[in-house]
Parts: sequence; structure tokens; C-alpha cells
Amino acid sequence: MAKRRRANSFAGVYRSLDTGHIIQTISRLRDRVQERFPGSGLGKVAEELQHIGNEAVARSQWIARPLLPLRVGIGLLVALLAAIIALALAKLNVTKMWESFADFVQAVDAGINDVVFVGIAIFFLATLEGRIKRKRALKAIHELRSLAHIIDMHQLTKDPEVILSNGPATKSSPKRSMTTFEISRYLDYCSEMLSLIGKVAALYAQRFNDPVALSAVDEIEDLTTGLSRKIWQKIMIINQARA
Repeated sequence: MAKRRRANSFAGVYRSLDTGHIIQTISRLRDRVQERFPGSGLGKVAEELQHIGNEAVARSQWIARPLLPLRVGIGLLVALLAAIIALALAKLNVTKMWESFADFVQAVDAGINDVVFVGIAIFFLATLEGRIKRKRALKAIHELRSLAHIIDMHQLTKDPEVILSNGPATKSSPKRSMTTFEISRYLDYCSEMLSLIGKVAALYAQRFNDPVALSAVDEIEDLTTGLSRKIWQKIMIINQARA
């Protein structure tokens, strides 16, 4: 029995993302970038990724928790609506409704409108918590999307073909003082940061089963995978040149 519990506990470690390991990995990557390229813009981007990662841990935990004050307030409002409906039904004069067909039709129409209004109100209140959490998750995911594009901008001018061919530069050409090894490490760091952005985005969907948020996380993962694929094409060019 004890072995089974240990096995289940061990398996559970690999069935969900560990926020501590993600933050630790981001922190190590930030240190590596700043040590290899001190004072560089990529180091500042890695520092920003560290801040966003720390915020993502707190935000994802907030999203996963039930908003108890909001749920209590919604419960009270639903109970109030139910009480109003019950009171209206209690005061309804059914006998008078049947005195004329016009009164009956008018009463039925008014009753249907009330039922529809109450149903919409209850649906709005019941989905309020999910919409509040969704809004916060989408805002955070949008920040990750922007950061991914910023990383892509940093690697844009790191063209290995230009350095390997040693072609003449123009007046507007960016300064290229890195060696092929440094460019390879620079591009590798960019790829790692893009991968970590996808993992941070996944934290928001790990315990928040919202289709809109899940779709936004999938879009982030597709974006970072596509950008990383471009980077690895450059790294392959460098490796082939070395070979």
C-alpha cells in the first residue's frame, strides 16, 4: 500500500507543471545571458521574462482559486430573484386570468418575458467569475505574446550568412562584432526564452478550464514554436559552416 502511494505521488509530479522549476529555469537563463552578454538588450529581456514569470505564478494561483466573496454575492442575488418570483406567483390571481382570452395571453406573455429576463440574469451572474478570470488571463497572455515578438526582434539582425560570407557592409548595416560562437549562443538563448514563454503561458490554463484561455495559450505555443524554428535554421547554418 505504501509503495502504491509513493508511486502515485511520484507520477503526479510529471502530470502538472511545477511553477518552482519554471521560475528557477528562467532565473538560470537570465544569469547565463547576462554573464555571456553583459549589458546587452537580450539580458534586459531575460530580466523582464523573470518578472513576468514571477507575476504569472501569483496570477495563475489567483485564477485557480474560487472567488468566495463573489460566489456568496451571486448566491444571494440568485436567492433574491427566486424570492421575487415566488412572491409574484403567490400573488398571481389565476381565476381572473381566465375571465378573458386577452388577459390570459397578456399574462402568459408577461410571464415568458420575466422568465427570459431572470434566466439571462442568472446566466450572467453564474458566468461572471469565469469572465473576470478570463479577462485577467488574456491580459497576461497578451504580455507574453508581446515579449515573444520582442525576442524575435533581437535575433532578427543576427544573420549567420552575413558573418560567414564576410561581405561588405553598408552605411546602414547593423554592427556585427560577435563571433560565430557568440551568435550561436545568442540565438540559442533566444530559442530557450521562447520555449519558456510557452511554459509560462501554459500555467494560466493548467487549472483554468476556459476554452477562450486555452485557445490563447495554444496560439502562444504556436507562435513561439514558429519563431524558434526560424532561429534553429540559423543555428543549423552555423553548425554546418563549422563542420
